[in-house]
Amino acid sequence: MSLFTSPFDPARETALVTGAGNGIGRAIAQALVGEGVRTVFADLYEDKVLAAIKAAPRPELAVAWAGDLAQRAACDALLAHAQATVGQVTHFVHSASPPRREADHAMAVDEETWGQMHAVNLEAGFHMSRELARKLIAAKTPGSFLLLTSLHAGTPRNLPHYSTAKAGMAMLVKELAKSWGRYGIRVNALVPGAITAGGFVADPALAKHIPLGRLGQADDLAPMALAVLSHKLSGYVTGASIIVDGGLSLTNWFAPPELD
Repeated sequence: MSLFTSPFDPARETALVTGAGNGIGRAIAQALVGEGVRTVFADLYEDKVLAAIKAAPRPELAVAWAGDLAQRAACDALLAHAQATVGQVTHFVHSASPPRREADHAMAVDEETWGQMHAVNLEAGFHMSRELARKLIAAKTPGSFLLLTSLHAGTPRNLPHYSTAKAGMAMLVKELAKSWGRYGIRVNALVPGAITAGGFVADPALAKHIPLGRLGQADDLAPMALAVLSHKLSGYVTGASIIVDGGLSLTNWFAPPELD
């Protein structure tokens, strides 16, 4: 049997994907149900979640949830909903992130915008990962977590709230991977490049900086995400940051922002 025939065990594995209403999170959640994995689609907007489920290859395996993960109570409500609907979550994908505006450079970003970016990306990612890990450790069940970071975890983006949140997530992946590896819980990062999805509208001219010659699509991320999540395919991979960017990280194309 091919290694790629059945990368997951639907009888024992379930998933929770945040940011599943659009963009990369949506593509990954849809790919998971396509592999037979019962999956919670979580996002801020219910209409987007329902649309993502309707368009999924096996919508009967999807569960919807909507709420603001900047709020700790919402994170706990999501975890409780997942437990009640799909049971023990073994695969966690944290793709949720507030929209980013080019106007929010270092001299312009306000405290609310700064706080929300960190709350959804870093704080919610840590809290939900830890709570899911507690249950997996208690049940002596392996798990696989995937946090969506960014090329700008390591290079400036002129959006300090976004870059610092993603940088924190990149180190969080390493911390959690080191702490939980002994329990069979793998934690990795997927590092997207210029992906025209999830509200990010890239200048087509950016393609000239990409060695593969084009902007990325959300569906470019989903196959790699599934490969890293799968114990069968990536059982010896943890604490890794896998870049999917068409080679964009080989250049640094951003000029400093205008501060007038």
